[in-house]
Amino acid sequence: MGRGDLSDVEWARLEPHLPKNVGRGGRWKNHCTVINGILFRQRTGIPWRDLPTRYGKWKTAHDRHRRWSADGTWDRILHNVQADADAEGQIDWSVVSVDSTVCRAHQHAAGARHRPAQIPGRRRRPAQDRPDEAVGRSRGGLTTKIHLASYGGCRPLSILVTPGQWGDAPQLIPVLDRIRVPRPAGGRPRTRPDHLCGDKAYSSRRNRCYLRRRQIRHTIPERRDQRANRRRRGSHSGRPTSFDRMQYVCRNEVERTINAFKGSRAVATRYDKRAYVFHGTVTLAAIRLWLRP
Repeated sequence: MGRGDLSDVEWARLEPHLPKNVGRGGRWKNHCTVINGILFRQRTGIPWRDLPTRYGKWKTAHDRHRRWSADGTWDRILHNVQADADAEGQIDWSVVSVDSTVCRAHQHAAGARHRPAQIPGRRRRPAQDRPDEAVGRSRGGLTTKIHLASYGGCRPLSILVTPGQWGDAPQLIPVLDRIRVPRPAGGRPRTRPDHLCGDKAYSSRRNRCYLRRRQIRHTIPERRDQRANRRRRGSHSGRPTSFDRMQYVCRNEVERTINAFKGSRAVATRYDKRAYVFHGTVTLAAIRLWLRP
């Protein structure tokens, strides 16, 4: 086993959720070898063609990662791994934090053709396909932003990829709507944390109304201009927003999760041209975090 490959314990937790050998395209190559090759590329950030030969043909690893990113296989595996952890009582729903991080887009990530992407062998578009390919231009150049929600175990509950110049406040609701942890015994998936922590970038009337409607207690500091506007309106401004500084300390959990994400060079620097492929790369990094003991 090479450095960074899946251990026997991690493989035992991952194998039951992998696709089976069905269909007319022939049997899959060894899942373990190919996934370790995809993880090697994700950890090192090397071009696909430079993949070591011990992982088999680079084209096999590339095509499988692209196909599983397009048809949502990585997302389903992540949800199933989260369901196993929730059944074992590992997820702490008492406090969940949200934040975002900006990833520099490599020059190879630009130049994708402006046409709808298609899943190989199918006629429908990938769920994560975007017309802007989640590449934005800011003062630092081409960037992509990763929004995520995480709990105290430094494991992400949901992921959203957007262009780098997009703000954080408008993405709070989509990030929380992506939290869907299935229940092994059946029933509706778990979607609502008890408490939410975020920095002042998420402070907006729309977000606070959304959290109150879903009965999610929150600790989000109020921005100075919003506080001044509320005071200027006088008695019609409503009650001031409560803020618990001791609870706000828990927000460093999502920052430590981002630090673990950036340990993968293919996540810290985006090399994928298509948005749905990069979303699959980030999702695979999240799966690896969930598999760690």
